[in-house]
Amino acid sequence: MEKILVTSALPYANGPLHIGQIAGAYLPADIYVRFQRLIGNDVIFICGTDEFGAPISIKAEAESKKPREIVDYYHDSITKSFQGLEIDFDNFSGTAREGHIKLSQKFFSTLLRKGFISKKTTEQWYDPKYKRFLADRYVEGRCPYCDSEGARGDQCDSCGKLIDAITLKDPKSKISGVTPEIRETTHWYLNLPSFEVKLRKWLKSKTYWKDNVRNFILKWLDEGLIERAITRDTDWGVPVPLENTEGKVLYVWFDAPIGYISSTIEWAKRQGEPELWKKYWLDPETKLIHFLGKDNIPFHTIIWPAMLSEQDEGYVLPYDVPANEYLNLEGRKMSTSRNWTLWVNDYLKFFDGELLRYVIATNAPETKDSDFSWSDFQNRVNNELNNILGNLANRTFLFATRYFNGRIEKPVYLSELSEKTIKAANEVLTKVHNCYSNYQVRKSTKLIMDIARIGNRYFDESKPWVEIKENSEKASETLYVCAELLRLISIIALPIIPQSMKKLRNMMNLTPEITWSNIDKPVKKFELGKIEPLFSKITAEQIREQEERLRQQADLNGKIEHEHKEEISFGDFEKLELRLVKIINATKVKKSNKLMQLEIDLGGEKRQVVAGIAKVYKAKDLIGKKVAMVMNLKNRKIMGIESQAMILAAKNKEDMALLIPDKDLPQGSEIS
Repeated sequence: MEKILVTSALPYANGPLHIGQIAGAYLPADIYVRFQRLIGNDVIFICGTDEFGAPISIKAEAESKKPREIVDYYHDSITKSFQGLEIDFDNFSGTAREGHIKLSQKFFSTLLRKGFISKKTTEQWYDPKYKRFLADRYVEGRCPYCDSEGARGDQCDSCGKLIDAITLKDPKSKISGVTPEIRETTHWYLNLPSFEVKLRKWLKSKTYWKDNVRNFILKWLDEGLIERAITRDTDWGVPVPLENTEGKVLYVWFDAPIGYISSTIEWAKRQGEPELWKKYWLDPETKLIHFLGKDNIPFHTIIWPAMLSEQDEGYVLPYDVPANEYLNLEGRKMSTSRNWTLWVNDYLKFFDGELLRYVIATNAPETKDSDFSWSDFQNRVNNELNNILGNLANRTFLFATRYFNGRIEKPVYLSELSEKTIKAANEVLTKVHNCYSNYQVRKSTKLIMDIARIGNRYFDESKPWVEIKENSEKASETLYVCAELLRLISIIALPIIPQSMKKLRNMMNLTPEITWSNIDKPVKKFELGKIEPLFSKITAEQIREQEERLRQQADLNGKIEHEHKEEISFGDFEKLELRLVKIINATKVKKSNKLMQLEIDLGGEKRQVVAGIAKVYKAKDLIGKKVAMVMNLKNRKIMGIESQAMILAAKNKEDMALLIPDKDLPQGSEIS
């Protein structure tokens, strides 16, 4: 049995949770923890709200409240959102608590005593309007390295580099919008460069880490670590544990991860065993796993291990940091400042949390950014949860209730098809186990639904509605195999949709205690209980309502701001070869609902193109049309068909239109 300590990044207690946070740090962790418990490992799941920092004090000032009031309100809001999504922590604490404050001060004092922290008088941005020094994240400007707009005073998200806030170009205060002034102030700095050799040696052992995480860290190290301010000027935070330091507190990036330990200590006290936390944090055999979004990678893989490694207690260092990429919304990057996001508390007013768990799991941003859309939400719920998994349960249970009084018994012998079906399902189980173990939520979800697909296909091939008339034993055999597949699903899908799987097991009168260890022990007889649909379908009207709500909440003076791509030079544009071509043949690609294979005439030269326009245009309507094409795009294969150019079209979420000239110019005409 392995000992595993799982944490999720602490959410700021200055606003509600949105689904991007759920997809990045919380749902993947909850699924992983539930799986580890299924296979019998000793695992605890720790989190809490990040309750210090400039965002909270600024929000308090704006609302004429005390920071403590803001923290308490959003801690409660966040807790309810987690409960609504069934994200179940062993302890959910907060950093503005006495135990956390004392532990953070101890971390600081130890690093100071060992010579890893030094005091410096430096220049810092100061907001003359609000008469306060600005935390790095509250200064914004152009990056001194890549010149991108919107770089913060601590880091540029475009190039990923750490920034000395003073070097920002065209700085602006994010609080007041005015140009800040440079003033002198005294702070304490963590000497990160002194940890580089140790960190590189430690990271060499992390060959099993996700590529996106390892590449991010190595890039940081190769660019050179810099000393980092560990304190800031404000009254809301962990006080610096030194004399004559009034108005100086520990930076939130320093004290926040210490919250993992203080929350575990709090958990141990709640168990009535105050020393129990040491069983996890001080045992080198413990696997410490941090789930978080990619913006938190450097803090958990460089700064946090450095802080831990020099504490006297001998804390375990992170075993793995399976950071995730970002979840976009309706094809655009989420923006809380523009209200282009889906807040969890709003979602829960309309839909069951289980549905969101499933949909995010099917499209988790594990190695690249992914997208949430309401149309995809409806499609996943209706066509997968309802039409595949729900359909298998419904047709099996209703047939058994109607013809066998709700009893499904294992036959003495299984047909070749039945044996083959059960074998195919069991082969999937091993794959699901491996995927869960390696944080592959998307693949796990697909594989689980594949078992339901296997069951539906088997039901159709066996035709029990025909067999019941002449061979009831054969019909009973079909129901047994399908029930066995549902039993397997009720175990392996529990980490993703726990309440639905408990509901499924209740209908099958299976024991509520679920473990992976008995997954290969078939049930000899199922005595069905009360049968009811597993899921409900989402209507088009419900989706339209949510799409409209999103548009209205993000409407800025009557319009939604567009996300623009990086600027290019005129020379970059000149590299494109854009021409008018004529479509001379069109065929819908088999096994695809959106791809069309086109043959085009460039004026004496013919090419083939694969375009995603089949949902909008019929093949016969395309022949003879003249359209715009990018001709010098590198050829690529799409569903095994080579595409030798790219069609140009205008599109939004609802529709698409090809770019067609308003005059009849010959094919081959250049577009400029």
